[in-house]
Amino acid sequence: MFDHCLYFNTAALARRLDREWALAYKPFGLTTPQGFMLRAVLARPGRLPSELADDLEIARPTATRALDALQEKGLIHRQVRSADGRQTAIAPTASAIEMGRGLNEASAEVSRRLKHVLGEAGFAETVLRVRDTRSALRA
Repeated sequence: MFDHCLYFNTAALARRLDREWALAYKPFGLTTPQGFMLRAVLARPGRLPSELADDLEIARPTATRALDALQEKGLIHRQVRSADGRQTAIAPTASAIEMGRGLNEASAEVSRRLKHVLGEAGFAETVLRVRDTRSALRA
């Protein structure tokens, strides 16, 4: 019925991919958004919540909720970065750093499975086309 609908097909794909990564991050006690947020924090510690939101292309309140959950789990802490106390940098805790390698390996395993199903070229082409479409619509 909606075979030619970009919204329907990308939303269905997003739900399917979310299930894949949810299974990968479940052993760590993280949801898919929390897993990707923590990986972003681990990749570049010290960023502001607004920078993380921009990098992940999510709304700032969504980023704040994910960061709050990670803080409750003891995986990040906030460091005051400005004299007036309004800017806080996000840093991983020792527990998060220990978890980082396993989190990346779990995510890499999902990518390996998808590459097996789609083929290396199909996987790369799909990622490139989705990224290009996202960039074009951002303008």
